[in-house]
Amino acid sequence: QVQLVESGGGLVQAGGSLRLSCAASGGTFSSYGLGWFRQAPGKERERVALISTGSTTTYYADSVKGRFTISRDNVKNTVYLQMNSLKPEDTAVYYCAARYGGTGIHDIWGQGTQVTVSS
Repeated sequence: QVQLVESGGGLVQAGGSLRLSCAASGGTFSSYGLGWFRQAPGKERERVALISTGSTTTYYADSVKGRFTISRDNVKNTVYLQMNSLKPEDTAVYYCAARYGGTGIHDIWGQGTQVTVSS
């Protein structure tokens, strides 16, 4: 099956930008729907953005619409999350996850990358 490794997190001032990457190995990358999730201390895990196997459809949480963009490159086996106009409330550990065929639960997870937005 596919394995996922996130990178690109860090510390940024409010209003700044970051691009997260999730590199996949193993499996058939193009057969998996991908998503970005985040979890802040003391809060439930939040679904941030989803992208279908062929990039035909995307989903964004209301809290990030207009600011975040999810994309994937099935040749490089990588999914990205471009985050613009960052806010302190975006601070969280960000995870990428995969689901085979783009349906069902996202049951394959990366290790996470920390994003901290200062005011």
